[in-house]
Amino acid sequence: MTYSPSLAADRSGFSLDTLRYYERIGLLFDIERTSSNQRIFTDQDLDWLGVLRCLRDTGMPIATMQRYATLAREGDRTHQARLELLREHAIQVAERISTIKEQEKHLHEKIDWYEKQL
Repeated sequence: MTYSPSLAADRSGFSLDTLRYYERIGLLFDIERTSSNQRIFTDQDLDWLGVLRCLRDTGMPIATMQRYATLAREGDRTHQARLELLREHAIQVAERISTIKEQEKHLHEKIDWYEKQL
């Protein structure tokens, strides 16, 4: 199945501008085009956009996402490198979650303090 850019944007949750940007910087690659040069997205492209959404939403920097995309383009021989990159990212995500939990605890302590004052 194929999707127009606007439908791909709707399905992926990315804006059209983001899709264009991601293609320009190499996060999206081999996007098919019509004879009138309009992008056509496939189910595989939408699956890849799902990966990019996860990486972006978990705070992976664009440069690291670009490295991951480059490795993915290089094929199966880069599985180990991609695994290491994702493991490093997972550690960073866990550290941010821990920090956020501590901040949430502090926030609730402040809320409790103010509720006792009222």
